[in-house]
Amino acid sequence: MEPKLSNGDYVPDGLGGVVRCAGADALLERVLFRLTARRGQFAPLPQLGSRLYLLSRESAASRLSAAWQYTAEALAEEDVEISDLTLSPAGEGRMDLTVYLDYKGTDLSVTMTI
Repeated sequence: MEPKLSNGDYVPDGLGGVVRCAGADALLERVLFRLTARRGQFAPLPQLGSRLYLLSRESAASRLSAAWQYTAEALAEEDVEISDLTLSPAGEGRMDLTVYLDYKGTDLSVTMTI
């Protein structure tokens, strides 16, 4: 079971612990963690995380391609296939990234702001 995240923080369960989830929900929590963590910032696991924070440095023409590459790197150890990925402006130089996944025949998606 994975702890549930919301806006980068664990969701409290009201009893001094955190909300936990299993199955596809747990997978989505791991995916979200891997996509939001900065790759190389956790010394014991340097391959953990993504380079999505670098997207703003990419030219507009190459951002989608870079997003695919960074997302694939981050999720390489998960048992999912990326079926699609979209980027859309979120204002103030930010972008919304939606990743569509296939997990054992189930379609899932996760959206985050970069």
